[in-house]
This record gives sequence, structure tokens and C-alpha cells, in this order.
Amino acid sequence: MAMVDVTVRGAGAFGLSVAYACALKGARVRVVDPAGVGGGASGGIVGALAPHVPENWNAKKAFQFAALDMGEAFWRGVEETGGVPSSYARTGRLQPIADDHARALAEARAVTAQMLWEGRYVWEVVAAPSDWAPVTPTGLVIHDTLTARMFPRHACASLAAAVQALGGTLATEAQDEGAVVWATGAAGLAALSAERGRMVGVAVKGQSARLAFDARDLPQIFADTVHVVPHADGTTAIGSTTEREFDAPDTTDDQLDAVLARALAAVPALADAPVIERWAGLRPRARTRSPMIGAWPDRPGHFIANGGFKIGFGIAPMIGQVMADLVLDGRDAIPDDFKPEASF
Repeated sequence: MAMVDVTVRGAGAFGLSVAYACALKGARVRVVDPAGVGGGASGGIVGALAPHVPENWNAKKAFQFAALDMGEAFWRGVEETGGVPSSYARTGRLQPIADDHARALAEARAVTAQMLWEGRYVWEVVAAPSDWAPVTPTGLVIHDTLTARMFPRHACASLAAAVQALGGTLATEAQDEGAVVWATGAAGLAALSAERGRMVGVAVKGQSARLAFDARDLPQIFADTVHVVPHADGTTAIGSTTEREFDAPDTTDDQLDAVLARALAAVPALADAPVIERWAGLRPRARTRSPMIGAWPDRPGHFIANGGFKIGFGIAPMIGQVMADLVLDGRDAIPDDFKPEASF
């Protein structure tokens, strides 16, 4: 008799969220990852949980909104269950407005946000704060209240503790038992591509840094394609590069130096903040650029949860919910564009 109902391979954002959601429904869960909790891309340092632009609505944006909307309750539940803080907070985001055209576009999006975000969050044009803001030629910024942040490593530890508190187990090696969910990140996409004989997904390298600058209660900033994310521990993360070609997956170089330079130019308050960590890793991007979740075609009892790329932690609450419903109850609420067939 099997002692495990669900084996989850991968202890990153997707794998742990699926394991947690399954355990909440009463399933006996085992998470297996040779690298341990947060050993891959989910062990990074940026943690920007930011929405897509509120326009041209589609299934992916609706799914992401639902996930971001449930984030506060989700992470509070994880923390209460496992007793380990996730560092989650909905602190909002500021973006500079460059000119009159950008202002008009931002104001139009404020109207669509009111409808698409169901009146619960705002996307608004405001005067740039004097103490913490990006450089903005107009003196104006976009402020949205949907964006949140968390420290990825803390979030993984929080999820792992919650899974264990619900009776689940973590292992570096174990045989498959019960249903099997493959949340194996960049390595998993490479294996799928080799198996299918075509590109199913790719590894995209990202480099980021952490500064000793305490802005923990302030909004994150997105300016000149750079995320500036204040964390609860009194550090501020800067990220990141997007590299399809690279020599080594886990080293940093002058490309990170360029990101840091753009961050310092965009946010003068960071000028004297020392760099305390440089990080690099591989993020999984599915061929369609949407997450890849659902039943594994031609492999009964096996499922895939992969391709989080830059939005993995932001959508993790919904990933866990819909995958637990599918794996345990056979209820399929996954958008067609997300299903493995779309990438296969």
C-alpha cells in the first residue's frame, strides 16, 4: 500500500505550492529535490510580484490577477500553518512617467485597471514622493497598489515548513509514489525538449544583486527595465538580466554591473548602498512564455508544473490550487494556453 498520495519533484515555488495545496486537501505528500528547498531559480533574491499592464486582457493576465489578489491570504495561511515568515507584503510599486504621451497612456490604463482589477486596487498617476522615487522627467510616477514583494528564499522555507506541519515530508531522493507532479524547473524543460525532439522550453539566466539599504516599508520601483525591491530584512534587491546565451549558469559578470548602474541612475537614494550579494541562476521559460501546467500527455498519473520564468512566485498560489484540484479531484480549471500540449 502506497504511503504517499502525491510525489512532487521539485522544491521551488511551483513544487512547494502544489505540495502545500494538496496537503491542505488532506493528501499525503512527499517533495523530492536533490538540491533541497529553493535550490534552483526559486532560491533567488528579487521577489517582485508585479502585475502585467491592465489592458488587452487575456487568460494569462486574468490568472495572474487572481493569483496576486489571493497572495495576501495565501501567504498569511502558509505562515500560520508552518510558523515560518515568508517576508510577503503588498507594498505597491512606482514607475516613472517620461513624457506627456506616457502620462496619457498611464491615465488610460488607470481606467481599465479600475474595471479589470475589480475596484480592489488602483493604477494611478501621482506626484513622485520626495524621499523614495525613481528619476522622472515629468515629476510624476505610476503608483499601483496590486504589486507585492517577498524574499524568495524565505518564501520557500515558509512553504516547506507548512508542508511539513501538514504531515508532508521532504527528501533529496525517493521513489515515485501516487500521482507525480514534475516541477523540476530549467532542468525539467531541457529533459522534456530532449524527449519530445523539439524545443519545449529553455533556461534563461538571470543575474541580480542585493544591497544593504533599508527601505522595507516602501514600494518597489520599476525603472529602465530594472526592479528595485525593498525586503523585510532591511536589504534591497536589484534585478535582473535576461540571458538566453551564457557561458556559466551561476556566475555574475559585467552584465550585472550594467543592471546595477541603471538602478543607481534611476534611484539616486541607492547611491551609497554597498552590494552585499551577487546571485545568478537559471529560470525556466516554456516555449509559449506561459506557465506549463497540467496532465502530462501520454503519461498517466504524471503532471507538469513548470515554466514560471519571471512570474513564478506571483502566480504560485493559483498554480497550487488548480493543480491540487486536477491531481486529487480530476477538476480541470487550467487555461488551455497553459497546458503542456500548447508547448509540446
